[in-house]
Amino acid sequence: MSTGSKSYTGKFIVIEGMEGAGKSSAITIIEKILTEQGIDYINTREPGGTPLAESLRDMVKSVSHDEKLTVETELLLMYASRSQLLANKILPALAAGKWVIGDRHDLSSRAYQGGGRGFDENTMNTIREITLKGFAPDLTLYLDIDPHIGLSRAKARGDLDRIELEQMDFFVRVHNKYRELAAQDQTIITLDATKTMVRVHQDIEKSILAFIAQTNEN
Repeated sequence: MSTGSKSYTGKFIVIEGMEGAGKSSAITIIEKILTEQGIDYINTREPGGTPLAESLRDMVKSVSHDEKLTVETELLLMYASRSQLLANKILPALAAGKWVIGDRHDLSSRAYQGGGRGFDENTMNTIREITLKGFAPDLTLYLDIDPHIGLSRAKARGDLDRIELEQMDFFVRVHNKYRELAAQDQTIITLDATKTMVRVHQDIEKSILAFIAQTNEN
């Protein structure tokens, strides 16, 4: 992993996907594998992951605001939270040789705010460069699921947050952008999250073990 002139011995693995894709289960599997392999790791989530970033998460997710949260504010809060998490948790862990498992990262903003909200690539890239400075995950597992299925699963879990309450056409745009971006990046592995849970878990395990083996060879 590198950003700017700094190099890190740890690895950053991100789990991505829409509501109901099974990210939490995927993270549990990865934790188990890293533990069995004797790899020291930490967990993060986005937005959030540090005290200040969690406060920003509450602003983004809450449905009880007295005023409407603009899409511009949403975009900037997402990257402000990510900047705090990167500087205060992710980079120090990687520098210490730890692996980091991320529940979402920049791909989420590119899909939700870029695809869903309609922010253009130039705007997204400018904010990404300011906040991330070229930093990117070593591996991203994208759990691909039809938004109709995913939202149905999410609703079955309980109350939805502000973004999860968006109309279906929003999630269709998000889904399309996820697929487009995943197809363009060799560090992103797309996994079919509509398979049985056993099959999805097998695919996750296979992908992570292959990545660990590749890392050990380098």
